[in-house]
Amino acid sequence: QVQLVESGGGLVQPGGSLRLSCAVSGTLFSIYAMAWYRQAPGKQRELVAFISDRGITNYADSVKGRFAISRDNAKKMVYLQMNSLKSEDAAVYYCNKGPGGTQYPWGPGAQVTVSS
Repeated sequence: QVQLVESGGGLVQPGGSLRLSCAVSGTLFSIYAMAWYRQAPGKQRELVAFISDRGITNYADSVKGRFAISRDNAKKMVYLQMNSLKSEDAAVYYCNKGPGGTQYPWGPGAQVTVSS
């Protein structure tokens, strides 16, 4: 049974940084593309960042240059370094497989609040 557990969220001031982590268990992690998604109140879940099984990355335009996704296949971890945070980045952040296929069961997510 696949489990995704996100951590590292919190309250940060505008311009600040946070690093999110996602622990993946119960699957052959290294062969799948992984991604971070976010969902703000009243909005659809959106793709934020993507990393292929070979480490190729891609980002939503809104976070390009500020966020960085990485993965550690040996530890079955996915990370999202978020810098220069803005109020519009506030959301619950989730990790899962990359888009276009059957997703794993969603984890609890990590709440990110950006406020002064």
